[in-house]
Amino acid sequence: MNKWDTLTPVLIQSIGETVYMVAVSLLISGVAGLVIGALLYATRPGNLFENRVVFAVANLVINLIRPIPFIIFLTAVAPVTRAVTGTTLGTDAAIVPITIMATVVIARVVEQNLVAVDPGTVEAARAVGARRIGVLFGVVIPEALAPLILGYTFMFIAVVDMSAMAGYIGGGGLGNFAIIYGYQQFNQQATWVTVAIIVVIVQAGQLIGNALAHRILRR
Repeated sequence: MNKWDTLTPVLIQSIGETVYMVAVSLLISGVAGLVIGALLYATRPGNLFENRVVFAVANLVINLIRPIPFIIFLTAVAPVTRAVTGTTLGTDAAIVPITIMATVVIARVVEQNLVAVDPGTVEAARAVGARRIGVLFGVVIPEALAPLILGYTFMFIAVVDMSAMAGYIGGGGLGNFAIIYGYQQFNQQATWVTVAIIVVIVQAGQLIGNALAHRILRR
């Protein structure tokens, strides 16, 4: 019997697990990262809601987490993962560290893109009497929308990468498939099929992100 008769159903399940991990992690971290990033921007010294304490604390937390290599972060937050999901294995467990790390990185990406918005635009909105919260969500974020879309596209690719690394500790998905059926069984064909599928997923995400950003820029 052809080995792919056995591997194909497993591969299809692994693709589904990867899509599930990426979709859930990116949805949660995308919203949380936007909120934290906007908070960082707004509370910066001299900004709309200046608050040095809030900014310093949020900035410190991000600076502490972001440099940690993800493969180490996976094991470091294992107690948190177990507390949330009851286990450290499987796709649900993998979502916890992926979401935490992605939230931190997205927050920084959002902050950097909002900071790049022309201060003159903010001042003009304030000059005509716009409320500070209205300026943040009605002016600053819309002005930075195209770069934000590209930033989220970058994070989609990063989350796909993290989901693959999660397979190393039994997180399921394509990473787990490549390790068990490729690396451990010395099956290069399985490894390269996995690589090809990940490349297709990443390229599709990049094309969609680029198209959306281009459409926003043309408006």
